[in-house]
Amino acid sequence: MCACRRGGGVIVLRALQRPRRLSWAAVKYAIIIPDGCADDPQETLGGRTPLAAADVPAMDAVVAAGRIGRADHVPANLPPGSDVANLSLFGYDPVAHYTGRAPLEAVARGIALGPDDWAVRCNLVTIEDQVMRDFTAGHISSDEVAALLATLQERLGSPRLAFHAGVGYRNLLVCRAGGAETPFSDDTRTTPPHDLTDKSVLDDYPRGPGGDLLVQLMGDSAAILADHPVNRARRRAGKPAATHAWLWGQGRKPGLRPFVEAYGKRGAMITAVDLLRGLAELMGWRRIDVPGATGYTDTDYAAKGRYAAAALDEADVVCVHVEATDEASHEGDAAGKVRALEAVDRHIVGPVHEALRARGAYRILVTPDHPTPLTTKTHAHGSVPFAMAGTDVAPDAATRYDEPTAAASDLVFDPGWRLMGFFLGRNE
Repeated sequence: MCACRRGGGVIVLRALQRPRRLSWAAVKYAIIIPDGCADDPQETLGGRTPLAAADVPAMDAVVAAGRIGRADHVPANLPPGSDVANLSLFGYDPVAHYTGRAPLEAVARGIALGPDDWAVRCNLVTIEDQVMRDFTAGHISSDEVAALLATLQERLGSPRLAFHAGVGYRNLLVCRAGGAETPFSDDTRTTPPHDLTDKSVLDDYPRGPGGDLLVQLMGDSAAILADHPVNRARRRAGKPAATHAWLWGQGRKPGLRPFVEAYGKRGAMITAVDLLRGLAELMGWRRIDVPGATGYTDTDYAAKGRYAAAALDEADVVCVHVEATDEASHEGDAAGKVRALEAVDRHIVGPVHEALRARGAYRILVTPDHPTPLTTKTHAHGSVPFAMAGTDVAPDAATRYDEPTAAASDLVFDPGWRLMGFFLGRNE
């Protein structure tokens, strides 16, 4: 075993025994990401974390067949979001590559960004009495959003400002340079609306360069949306209205070295979230759209598992990202988080692990990107547990996949972006 200190963190690696004749080019890899599933003990779960409370025999089997460890994917100086965390999880140093969340989503939607253009995330939210009541506007539908965004574009848009409707509450505003200097900079500060659930928003409007423009657009959106036909219909149906466009997550297009150049593997991504789709595009991975994948707790878990198993025929690395566990945390729904974990275990981890074993040499990695505590309903800094099994992964004594078991492991990656090379057998 070796230990080394890098960038103020400590990486502890236990050497794995590799047969000399193994061809790593023939190994198949799968990564399963139950987003934000790492958590703290909950009173409602008998003092256990959701992972410890959930019945997850397939995840436990990965630990029993291999190793459990911890990885910290979010540097202290960066926001604890899925954008930063997943850059790290896929083996890219976020300190060097992170530019913001919105440009990753713009890439996913095929929105070209020039070097001086900025993308800004545009949530449709419900704010009442200056309190963030719902950062999803009641999980407003994409059809409703399309109508609302069309009106915002008509009233507020220009050749330099364009609103782009996305999936549900997740949308974008693109600010084009147009030969002039854009008002934003790395000092522009915005707040994710999911950090403000049931809290006052008064102190969290955009600030810094370009902040005045964003605040003006947010205020104007409230006036335009107040009596929009879509909101009138939602109120009549007893649903929350989309009262504001909340602008955050701004950034310019990042540049990533293709994954096949960095790690020598071809990848495929299964997700319902534009952020991960954008990362896949930048990494040069094939995107696989699964019917019934919603990015919410009602997603078709079984379909994701089937598509992942089939994708192993062509891709070297197949990733399945599931947003449901993170959404349950944002809603403070402990029971829902447990149910989502059990569905991921039954319909994705189990079938994918079985498909890998049937193909010969393989490795599987189960890991969240960041913690999302139920008590705070938002993302947090901190390490997350990972389970890894497969060819030449010498088992340790652990048999459970949960935070307490991972805390006792001496397999630690800080910074977390070094985990990917280890998983692929490149730096053992």
